[in-house]
Amino acid sequence: MCDNLISSVAIGLEVHSLDLCIKAENMESIETPESLRADKVVKDTVPSVIFVLSNDAGEVLDLATRDNPMRYLHGHGQILRGLEKGLDGLGIGERIHLDVPPEDGYGEREGEPQAVPKSIFPEGTIFKVGAGMTAKSEDGKPFPLWIVSIDDDNVYVDGNHPLAGQTLHFDVEVLAIRKATQDELNDGRVHDGCNLCRS
Repeated sequence: MCDNLISSVAIGLEVHSLDLCIKAENMESIETPESLRADKVVKDTVPSVIFVLSNDAGEVLDLATRDNPMRYLHGHGQILRGLEKGLDGLGIGERIHLDVPPEDGYGEREGEPQAVPKSIFPEGTIFKVGAGMTAKSEDGKPFPLWIVSIDDDNVYVDGNHPLAGQTLHFDVEVLAIRKATQDELNDGRVHDGCNLCRS
């Protein structure tokens, strides 16, 4: 828009024109609700979805409701791979049933639970089957563990997610879609406090 300044104008006018061009171009980059509109779930969008997750027995394992939908940054590996693949390309109001196998969910089960003495935990620690915790590897990297059983002396922990090895069944509806803001893309996460981008 502002590539060609008339070279014959006075220096002061040319500088003023350049300043106006810069301001106009900055105005074009300002994000507005209109500029964030999207009608399909594609990479770098933020879908709002509701879902019911169940297992092979039909037991409900998790859900997201209209009062509290799930919002995430699509195409950035923030949700299960099988769920993200199934949502790709859907539009507002579309519903889908997805059967997500272990390889696209929480993976196959590997290894066996390991015993950890209760004595290594701070006094008064309350242990509960199903609770998660974070441990660190020898190189200092954190990794998740889950308590699968408890006896008098030990807590038995498992590095497999509780839903590892299971086929997961999702019934999903897309409520809204918007483009991610540049700040969200820079941070790699959805900003819940963004007033412009309520969806």
